[in-house]
Amino acid sequence: MIKRSIDIVGSLALLTLTFPVLAGAALAVYLSLGRPILFRQIRPGKNEVPFILIKLRTMREDNGEVSDADRLTPVGRWLRRTSIDELPSLINVLRGDMSLVGPRPLLMKYLPFYTETERLRHSIRPGLTGWAQVHGRNNLDWDKRFQLDIYYVKNRSLALDLNILLRTAGTVLSQRGVVPSSNMTLSDLDVARRERRRRPLLSVDS
Repeated sequence: MIKRSIDIVGSLALLTLTFPVLAGAALAVYLSLGRPILFRQIRPGKNEVPFILIKLRTMREDNGEVSDADRLTPVGRWLRRTSIDELPSLINVLRGDMSLVGPRPLLMKYLPFYTETERLRHSIRPGLTGWAQVHGRNNLDWDKRFQLDIYYVKNRSLALDLNILLRTAGTVLSQRGVVPSSNMTLSDLDVARRERRRRPLLSVDS
């Protein structure tokens, strides 16, 4: 209950303080990409119950012919680098879909590819920031990300949350450990896990 109260007060305060920035960013998205301004996508929440994640749009429409990196606009790159594109997700925190701190919500298509231990990351609300984000943001491989997520789930406390929030502020301001799109440095989890499963078979055949 204390954590939820902090989520409500914190998200309301952040939305109020950052409203001018969010309004300016929304205008920049409208001028560079048009409508829609918001990006909405179904993600797994607590206990893998789906919810609609809200962010500022950073990419052109997917026509199936170009990569995600090519779909990113200059405005989109800046929004991702500064994490301003994440500000609308504070609405998800207010709704109770997310918490300020917790494992980041990933894609629904990844659900079949988690190990039993990794699935523990879905036993709590996903977060706007987390233990993995302050240890490299999206510049970590999948195994390391999940190790850090599970550490948080098993050791979570208000003190750890405060530590993460303070370190997040420093990480965002310095823009350490971030690339505009994780796809530039990290393959999709489903692709990575399929490749891992194939390796023993390839070694036997050789």
